[in-house]
Amino acid sequence: MVAGIAAAAAAAAAGAYFLYGKNAAKNRKVVKGWMLKAKGEVLDQMEKGKEMTEETYNKVIDQVSKKYQAVKNIDRSELDQMAKELKGHWKSILRARFPGYLAWTQIRERRRRSRTKSANWSGTDDHS
Repeated sequence: MVAGIAAAAAAAAAGAYFLYGKNAAKNRKVVKGWMLKAKGEVLDQMEKGKEMTEETYNKVIDQVSKKYQAVKNIDRSELDQMAKELKGHWKSILRARFPGYLAWTQIRERRRRSRTKSANWSGTDDHS
């Protein structure tokens, strides 16, 4: 139940960001009927998913894009651009759903790199 609500919230955030976010006027002008349908299908799949990860989100976008490749009057470059744009919204979706999540993952990554560097450094000056 909670996962479904989280997925619905993420889907709503993705749709709202695209249509009302930073470049909303430009986005709404460019959107074609098939694009709205495709994006709606992505949002539906997100709502149906129990737990949405970036990998799952990208697979959903790829599946919907593959379906629309079969339509003859759709320009392949527009379809690829739409898929790239949707995939680029993942971090915005995370920010909307989990405001502190990205900051935490960045801190964790810096710590991991720091440990790796110190593990690779032996501390001895044995060049002879």
